[in-house]
Order: sequence, then structure tokens, then C-alpha cells
Amino acid sequence: MINIVYSGNRKVFKGILLSVMSMIKTCKQPIKVMVLSMDLVKQNPSYEIITQEQIDLLTKIMKTQNEESEAVLIDVGPIYNELFLNNKNKNSEYTPYALNRLFLDLIDVPEKIIYLDVDTMIVNDINELYNEDIEGYEFGAALDYMGKFWISPTYTNSGVLLMNIKLIKQTGMLEKSRKLIQTKWMKMPDQSAIHKSVTYKKYIDGKFNEQRDIKPDTVVKHFCKGIKWVPFFHIYNIKQWNIDAVHKKLKMHDFDDIYAIYEELIKKYDFIL
Repeated sequence: MINIVYSGNRKVFKGILLSVMSMIKTCKQPIKVMVLSMDLVKQNPSYEIITQEQIDLLTKIMKTQNEESEAVLIDVGPIYNELFLNNKNKNSEYTPYALNRLFLDLIDVPEKIIYLDVDTMIVNDINELYNEDIEGYEFGAALDYMGKFWISPTYTNSGVLLMNIKLIKQTGMLEKSRKLIQTKWMKMPDQSAIHKSVTYKKYIDGKFNEQRDIKPDTVVKHFCKGIKWVPFFHIYNIKQWNIDAVHKKLKMHDFDDIYAIYEELIKKYDFIL
């Protein structure tokens, strides 16, 4: 069983759906997808928890590839409200759901998991990443495309993490990260907190978190923010569900077969959007 964790609200369920659809296209092994979510509508009306109806659709789609696969919903709202309700990074440009990965030592998850941001798509078999040896490491991560130049040559991107939960519990890495979130403002809070708190980190190949153009050996394509210098300097933030922009601005058609199925699902299930 390959254990995958996502985190998000109802608004970005479409990203999780597309990511899972791309995953099962190339992976034949059973997969367990754990989705961390929470209801924070008092903070922001758009911060609705992912519904069981949405999770059931994920499971249904996953079982078309392997009957043993499943998706489960984990409500981390009580933990967030206890630990992060008034944290120093509450008004970050990132949603509170980005911080949920910092609770993985407090909830019931397997000892080895892959954490994926919702804006990731799988190009080649995710099992290649899952089989990476992280014995003796708290997690494996690829360098951050921009952060390795602007922040630190060891600065890794937290959008794809191969995590050793057993060792993380022993070192207290996520506990240290949470304390930083509670007490120190950071531009990229979850990512920087993890960077500052890790002791044993494995640097994995960039093919496991490709933050720019897809290459033949790419396993995970991450639709994160990027910079273009021509025809003028600008920051772009195109997600895989922005299909027109993926086609026209990124010139990317690698997922068109998945998009065709996705658009049919939208017509059938109005709760996707």
C-alpha cells in the first residue's frame, strides 16, 4: 500500500481529484489517500471542509484502477484550533491548510507517507518515489527552485515530502516546526519552519518535485509559483485546474487525457467545483 497525504478545503478539491486521477494512471499498486481538512468558515467563508461526498468520489475513481485503494477524510480542525488559531502566521498569503502537514505526528497515519500539495500532478509511477530509502532521515525533499538561490542552497520545497513519521516523532521535528509557527512570522511559514527544524534530511532528485517544465523522467510535476523574465519580469501562479492557462501560457498538453475525463466528471458531479 502506498500512503499519500493531501491537505485542503472544499475549494481545492478539484486539485486533489486531478492529482489522484494522474496518480492512478501510472500506478497499479493499491493506494491509500488521506485528506486533511477542516472547517474554518468563521475565519473565511471559503474555508469549507472537504465533504464525505467528495471523498467517496475519490475512492470510487481509485477503485477503478485497484479495488484495494481508498480515500479517507481526516478532520484536523480541533488540532488547528488548539494549536494555531491565533498563530503568528495567521494572515500569511498561504491558506491555513498549508500548515496541516505539521500535524502529521499527532494523527493516526502510517510510518512512511508521501505528502503532496494539491497543485501536483503525477507523470510517472509514484511508487518510484515511495521506494526511496529514507531510513535515518526525517524526510526526503527536493531543492526549492527559487529558494536554493535566494534563501539557502539547502532550502527544500515542502510540496512533495517523503516522510518518516516514526523518526519525526523521535526527533520532535514537527513539534519544533509548530513552535516556530506559533511564535515567529515567516514569508513561507510551513516550508521555512520545516527547513529550520529538520536535523536529518535527504535530498531527493528534482524529478520527484519538478517545479518547471516536465522532463522525460519527471515523476511529480508541481504547479507552484514561478518567475518569467520575458517579455517582462512577472510572477505566475498557474494551477493544473486552470486548464486554459496550462494550455496557452505553459504550453503543456501532457494531461489532456485526464482533463477530458475530468470535464465529464464536472458535468456529472456538481460538488467538484
